[in-house]
Amino acid sequence: MSNKGERPGAMMQRGTISVHLVEEALVVARGRGLDVDAVLAASGISPALLADEEARVPASYYAALWLQLARAMNCEFFGMDHHPMRPGSFALMARSAHGAETVGQALRRALRFISLILDDFQPRLVREGERASITLAETGAPLRAFTYCTFWLVTHGLTCWLAGRRIPVTAAEFRCAEPPYIDDYRTLFTHDLRFGRARTRLEFDAATLDLPVKRSEAELKSFLRRAPANILVKYRSNDSLTVHIRRSLRRVAVAEWPDFDSLAAGLHMSPSTLRRRLDGEGQNYQAIKDSLRRDLAIRCLTDSGNSVADIAERLGFADPSSFHRAFKKWTGMLPGEFRRGATAEKPSQTDKGEAA
Repeated sequence: MSNKGERPGAMMQRGTISVHLVEEALVVARGRGLDVDAVLAASGISPALLADEEARVPASYYAALWLQLARAMNCEFFGMDHHPMRPGSFALMARSAHGAETVGQALRRALRFISLILDDFQPRLVREGERASITLAETGAPLRAFTYCTFWLVTHGLTCWLAGRRIPVTAAEFRCAEPPYIDDYRTLFTHDLRFGRARTRLEFDAATLDLPVKRSEAELKSFLRRAPANILVKYRSNDSLTVHIRRSLRRVAVAEWPDFDSLAAGLHMSPSTLRRRLDGEGQNYQAIKDSLRRDLAIRCLTDSGNSVADIAERLGFADPSSFHRAFKKWTGMLPGEFRRGATAEKPSQTDKGEAA
């Protein structure tokens, strides 16, 4: 098994993780004086590789590092909470959620379980109309983005497995400042990352909560045997059909977006096949278009001085009032309210381009 990692030409390739996240995983271990070079070597990762900022390692190596650190630190959460998440906690959380009838019930069980373990934040599931979110209640200083994303990776990965499909994340908000490296966070979750916010939350379609949980005991055992490697790779979105369609739509003006049958023909599929493929990713064409319109609207309102009427016309709305209604549905705010908040908070640009 090679330990040379992936070179820049493999950037964002399926199944690889940036060495930036490897370094993040080692922060607490280094602070405690652990022999991280030995941990890296036991995981198949050459310590010298970390000197190359553009290097990547196979997700299987990162998963091995996760397990090695869990044993060395007696914590499955990289030692990032005042209370350790002792080895076996994830398995117990998964078993607690597995017996639920719906994804929403399962997620509530999982969050309740983990709230009994971790001290530095308390997760809760919030449902507001067509949107749902995992929101973290915190009292101390903001944590690292890596800490939040690791928690989300665990809970989102488990939820996707319970649902039997990828659950698209529509937005992610962080209390902390934007870290130097966020490319993999975009790939793992969403391009709509917002930093320096009042709360930390991961948002998704509330309809997901009503999906049934249909997983056997044998499937649960298989899932746990392959964790965490399976949640690092299977539910990443950089190679999905959804992302491919988003990339295609971004290349043309909104007025030129194809209808569903034309899209299927362009992808050399029948409409029924395309519909089935998208359903397997928890998506549909209208939702993809709405999501992209939302991201474009956020970018225009944040980064341009164009009027709301001009933005509405560019995004293909019949009139500004239709845009106001849609934006309110997407974000819970009117366009003007969002623009004033974005100007005040000066968040980083959203949706700077799809992962390659």
